[in-house]
Amino acid sequence: MPTENPSVNSVISERLQRMESSIEELNARIARLAIALGVSLDSEHDVQRVMARKSPPPPAPLPPQAVERRTDRRQSALPFSGLDRRSGTDRRLSYKWEELRGLLVLRYGVEKTYVEQVGLTATRHIMVSAEQHLTRGGFRPGADGMDLKHLLDDN
Repeated sequence: MPTENPSVNSVISERLQRMESSIEELNARIARLAIALGVSLDSEHDVQRVMARKSPPPPAPLPPQAVERRTDRRQSALPFSGLDRRSGTDRRLSYKWEELRGLLVLRYGVEKTYVEQVGLTATRHIMVSAEQHLTRGGFRPGADGMDLKHLLDDN
């Protein structure tokens, strides 16, 4: 069974498609987190505010005896149960804020790497295409903190 080497253009096209797909997934997760946290990423100022936000450390875990009592169904009300629910919510919110900030930093690094690997024009095309795909997917423009107008105006 003879095999043909893929053409250089095909390999480049596939690589660019994978790069675009990665950015699309990253942008979608950023947009979902921003929506879940009720934060706007419409402007550079909004993104900077998110990056500068200090989140409190997650609450300390419950004492071991409180966790052990959970398995005892005879207990009608657990001590610390209100604290447990609150701290679980606080912990999840804290993790979401950390993830959002981390993904924004990751995206910046990915963009920088893409510029180094494929150049500014190809990276701009990847970013614009990914943003347009996100918008077609139901997200409002800029929900992920990308300024599509800025990318298009810099030609």
